[in-house]
Amino acid sequence: MKTLIPPPVVVAIFAGAMWLLARYVEPGRFSFSGQIVLAAALLAVAVALMFAAVLSFARARTTVNPMRPARASTLVTSGVFAWSRNPIYLGDLLLLAACALWFGQIAGFALLPMFVLYLNRFQIEPEEDALTRLFGDDYRQYQARVRRWL
Repeated sequence: MKTLIPPPVVVAIFAGAMWLLARYVEPGRFSFSGQIVLAAALLAVAVALMFAAVLSFARARTTVNPMRPARASTLVTSGVFAWSRNPIYLGDLLLLAACALWFGQIAGFALLPMFVLYLNRFQIEPEEDALTRLFGDDYRQYQARVRRWL
């Protein structure tokens, strides 16, 4: 299967849906002291995680383009990739959790598992297929050691 929609676009769609829920759905709204600070902290962790992953790709001189996983020249397994096989997508998930918290609509959190399911099926599985073809047993051993998300 080929990836169809770039992950940043998927994130934007989910964030937009969260915004629409927060704007137009009254039941489930919430607000508490420190809400924005907590959302900002989640966002900071998300950005740091994504930055660390991109830096690892750059150091390895391999592609960061999620639409072309078959162009990977190196299997990156160190740094944040020692904890998660998909730290950028984990960062995307944290970014969306920050949005849900920021918008203050509990229904936004219900979209998070849908995001994970979508990415698993339409982004991560095709990437894993491509990486298995490229790196064979090295990638399978990495899969056995490191979880997909966290």
